[in-house]
Amino acid sequence: MARGMVKKTFLTPLGKDNPVFVQILGICSTLAVTNKLANTMVMVLGVMFTTALSSWTISLFRKQIPSRIRMMVETLVIATYVIIVDIILKAYNPEIWKQLGPYVGLIITNCIVMGRVEAFALQNKPTLSLIDGLASGMGYGYVLLIIAFVRELLGSGTIWGYQVLGSWWTKWAIMVMPPGGFFMLAILIWVVHEGVMKEGKNG
Repeated sequence: MARGMVKKTFLTPLGKDNPVFVQILGICSTLAVTNKLANTMVMVLGVMFTTALSSWTISLFRKQIPSRIRMMVETLVIATYVIIVDIILKAYNPEIWKQLGPYVGLIITNCIVMGRVEAFALQNKPTLSLIDGLASGMGYGYVLLIIAFVRELLGSGTIWGYQVLGSWWTKWAIMVMPPGGFFMLAILIWVVHEGVMKEGKNG
């Protein structure tokens, strides 16, 4: 496997083909879990685990999967890994598991997971698909973590549950409410697109 191909596969989802900034996929999570940094980290790790291993598994068996039941097989594989994430989280961190509620299970419907399986894993070898799935999860993850950091800081005055801003800080209620997630996402997308456009003009 060419080193250049591996590097491109890993870096592309982190930058110019980021699943959130460019493809606008998986944005429901910005609404659901990004009001707390700890919850967001758990969700990010769950998506990375599921995306990477689902892509690897589908790629491994891509030649044996009949095209007429392809989507059903993909959904079954993704659901299996999501159930593993849910069981592990419930066993080792039941408090966050309760806070996230049904959102861990909804990883099954995350467009990023199915999108990478369909667009990449079905056409590429297992190792490369694993790298693509991991990188796509990371690209999705760092966007959500940035949003969660700002939302928790401005909305609660805390970072990872620890008080950072004192009593002088007036908490922004909108940041812990669902609109705060989309508000922050819109700002990030605007900033990134503005940066890309300026870079293009300068280039």
